[in-house]
Amino acid sequence: MKTKVICPGSFDPVTLGHIDIITRASTMFDHVVVGVLNNLAKTPSFSTEERIELLKKATEGIDNVEVVGFDGLLADYARDNGITAIVKGLRAMSDFEYEFQQALINKKLNPDLETVFLTCNSDYLYLSSSVVKQVASLGGDISSFVPECVHDEILKRLKQK
Repeated sequence: MKTKVICPGSFDPVTLGHIDIITRASTMFDHVVVGVLNNLAKTPSFSTEERIELLKKATEGIDNVEVVGFDGLLADYARDNGITAIVKGLRAMSDFEYEFQQALINKKLNPDLETVFLTCNSDYLYLSSSVVKQVASLGGDISSFVPECVHDEILKRLKQK
């Protein structure tokens, strides 16, 4: 049986930490869906379509990765698309507490759905989309935070004029 998993997130914008988790998942599973969704608690800097395009560029060389956007419940999307597990990256204990709660909710909504946690590479412990936005908006160098192939697009959008 081929394993199909999903790495969900808002990816606003995509960071090297995201790409690290996606790349590592792609070596562990047969097919990785990167699910771009809207976080109702946040106001995105990039549209869903823009985030999908940035992720497609950043994952272009990874053959078993597919980038999609979706609305609705992750548990339902997984059930409807033959996805057996959610892959989430963890930076700190605070991430675990939130993600553990989400895993339990998703398991309740879809008993066949598992959640796999990958610890982040220590190079990216501090990295988040929020950090990228803040540094870029203040004119800082984000080249070590985001994939080179999308750096200029992200900087253009986020840099204060």
